[in-house]
Amino acid sequence: MQTGLKQLAQIALNDILHFWMTHTPDHENGGFYGKLDNENKTDITADKGAVLNARILWTFSAVYNVSKDPEHLDIARRAFEYIDNHFLDKEYGGVFWSVDYKGNPAETKKQIYALAFNIYACSEYYLATHNEYAKQIAIDGYHLIQRHSYDPSFGGYLEAFTRDWQDINDLRLSEKDANEKKTMNTHLHVLEAYTNLYRIWPDKALSDAIRGLLDIFHDKILDPGTGHLHLFFNEHWLVKDDIISYGHDIEASWLLLEAAEVLGDPALISRFKKTAVLMADAAIQGLDKDGGLWYESSGHGLIAEKHWWPQAEALVGFVNAWQVSKNEDYLLKALNNWKFIEQYILDKSKGEWYWGRKKDYSIMQEDKAGFWKCPYHNGRACLELMKRL
Repeated sequence: MQTGLKQLAQIALNDILHFWMTHTPDHENGGFYGKLDNENKTDITADKGAVLNARILWTFSAVYNVSKDPEHLDIARRAFEYIDNHFLDKEYGGVFWSVDYKGNPAETKKQIYALAFNIYACSEYYLATHNEYAKQIAIDGYHLIQRHSYDPSFGGYLEAFTRDWQDINDLRLSEKDANEKKTMNTHLHVLEAYTNLYRIWPDKALSDAIRGLLDIFHDKILDPGTGHLHLFFNEHWLVKDDIISYGHDIEASWLLLEAAEVLGDPALISRFKKTAVLMADAAIQGLDKDGGLWYESSGHGLIAEKHWWPQAEALVGFVNAWQVSKNEDYLLKALNNWKFIEQYILDKSKGEWYWGRKKDYSIMQEDKAGFWKCPYHNGRACLELMKRL
């Protein structure tokens, strides 16, 4: 069972990489196209997002660290050079949220989520290349977050700022998000970024910041009674929503443990092994009988959609829960989730993964590539399965 899943992950990863290498490089204007629709039709004038470009950089750097294939490194280098030339704000620091198709700044707000992904990606690129400039970009990004976003009064990190780091009214990552000062999502990916940076720069203050983030998740963000994460908060950590995000529950279950393991702290590792199982059990509530993981629910009911990224995170989270607990039921859930992915999420004719399926199994007509659709969740899931199984 383990061997078969590992081999399937390798095949799926190769298909994902081929898609992004073939369809997304923008050979006229540089970097990568900002948007491909569900039929792989390119919108050559679409804006290009910082998060998408950082995720491409991370994915191809991480893959190169396993494959040593120079073609993978070429794509990573292309992403890094485009970020350096177009997304980095050389005047005020940080990264622009987006640039236009020619590479000129479009949305210049400083979203901490985007800066975190740039730290995450540049750290991985350093692991692939030992490029000291990339390492310095990651370290500088960390210092910017600590200087501007960290809340010394109540702990945690504030969401967003103007280009020159002043307060901003619209803090949201996207239109679907609540306009609140602090979010689970940004904290999760700051933790992810700091963890990867610590691998190449084991700084004491960075270690303390990671520990602080783990404490915030344990004490503020995680509901110990349900095992679910709260998503939105004001600056005082008052919960401002009742949404359950099954994909984030299962993603955080393994990322929190990974951070503790990178720090090498036995007490933290023990704590977050227990948390990993608690959160995996919570995420099981979102599993359908077909093996797929629903998107989210709230007091308004279930959003009856199965998006690509919660499926990818379910693979890793349930394998992680199996590794921690030795309970093979978690491994079986990962295998059933893979069957759902193979049947409903993989686009076997045009490549990559569909955005998702609706309750009636009709295909969601969303982008194959865009601000949020990227090779990071599914590519990383495949890499993790290959490493863990």
